[in-house]
Amino acid sequence: MFVQKGLLIVLSGPSGVGKGTVCSVLRKEQSDIVYSVSATTRSPRIGEVEGINYFFKTREAFQQMIQNNELLEWAEYVGNYYGTPRRFVEETIQQGKDIILEIEVQGALKVKQTYPEGIFIFLIPPSLAELKNRIIHRGTENDENLIRRMNAAKEELKMLKYYDYAVVNDEISKAVKRIQAIIEAERLRKERILPYYEQWLKEEL
Repeated sequence: MFVQKGLLIVLSGPSGVGKGTVCSVLRKEQSDIVYSVSATTRSPRIGEVEGINYFFKTREAFQQMIQNNELLEWAEYVGNYYGTPRRFVEETIQQGKDIILEIEVQGALKVKQTYPEGIFIFLIPPSLAELKNRIIHRGTENDENLIRRMNAAKEELKMLKYYDYAVVNDEISKAVKRIQAIIEAERLRKERILPYYEQWLKEEL
């Protein structure tokens, strides 16, 4: 029996679009999908838990991870570092389990260089005005940071062309269903199944 490699699913989108919420609901509905926890140097927000939402690191500790090649990707975004621990992702895929990475655009493009066969999904807001409202209602940014995040969002939206799919997050439940449909379709692509099928044909009955 051949174990098909797991899918590497990368979800990106501008700050405030709802990546974390979408991933949280997706995890509850599909427990077979493994969630990759990122490392970051930013401070925890209210309700965030170490090892579940992020691995919260000092800048010194994060820089040491970079030097030791312990990160699949990393990027600096709005003054803080974000990165994906390498070993856990690679082991999960080899075990035949699907894993989802919720990461920034810069990091996603680095992952694509290493894993071009990954599934890259861009979560987009219904409009920039709605995105701005979501960030304001989150209550975590001052006026200066709000402007920085909105300018960053405009630049990130230009990167949509490098992704495989675009999912509008107008309603959480609808966005999750769209992502589930993408994952199911990707699991059934002949390119992923054909190598194992060719091995079956070589077996003696």
